[in-house]
Amino acid sequence: MPRPRDLPIVDLMVELPRGGGGMGMDEARRLLKDSGSDEFGHHPAEYLFKDAGDRMGESLSMDGLVALMDHHGITTAQIDVNPVRPEAFHDIAERHPGRFIGSVGIDPNLGMKSLRSMKRAVESHADIRSVSAAPCLYAPQVAIDAAQMYPFYAACCELDVPMNILAGVPGPRVPFDCQRVDRIDPVCYDFPELKLIMRHGCEPWEELAVKLMLKWPNLYFSTTAFAPKHYPKAIIDYANTRGTDKVMFAGYFPGLSWERVLGELDELPLRDHVWEPFLGGNARRLFGL
Repeated sequence: MPRPRDLPIVDLMVELPRGGGGMGMDEARRLLKDSGSDEFGHHPAEYLFKDAGDRMGESLSMDGLVALMDHHGITTAQIDVNPVRPEAFHDIAERHPGRFIGSVGIDPNLGMKSLRSMKRAVESHADIRSVSAAPCLYAPQVAIDAAQMYPFYAACCELDVPMNILAGVPGPRVPFDCQRVDRIDPVCYDFPELKLIMRHGCEPWEELAVKLMLKWPNLYFSTTAFAPKHYPKAIIDYANTRGTDKVMFAGYFPGLSWERVLGELDELPLRDHVWEPFLGGNARRLFGL
């Protein structure tokens, strides 16, 4: 059935308007070696999102972003929080109560400095609800199951917040070994309380991602960085069957426009009972909204 229009949407990955680079560009620049990537002014994988640069170059106020969310029926959006300066998120949350939840970025290469900043940020505001990790973008890269990551996993368990983590071959032209999906298995084994949300597709190991979600109760998937017509078939099949409570919507604005993403959702072959948990119910439950 087509997407019901009356369901409130929780979008689990929205980039704040910057009028310039975003989506991990600063981090990726330290790792990129090919000359072609030097041409990417806004997105570290701009070859995959051909019109993203235009949207990222536009000036958009926070009020404008909220108005755009209202237009598309998005009640809540997850945005990045700078762990060193979480006050910027505090201001946004006060100006737009209930519209944003924050996710604190980490850098395991900074060790305890990053860990302490993460903890302070999460504890500083009730609407900071998660932590985010990007193994392929750290310089040097830090694998999903690396020792440097374990203190952050433990802290997420103590703070009772989920961790969003990139998994699968990355779009930026950097090595993928650090994000192999099989690396998630020992993490779930060592931290059964950890709520871990896989981002960015998990390809080409999407079927393994499904197997691991079947195996581990606290492992989830969000649809970041993919337009709906490119969602992995294994993920759609899983959402329609045993994974109705495990797969969550993330639109990836401005890398992908809401017009495109929500338009393509109308063609997504989800069963009737899957739309509500996919578009918001699962996120509200997992993030305590």
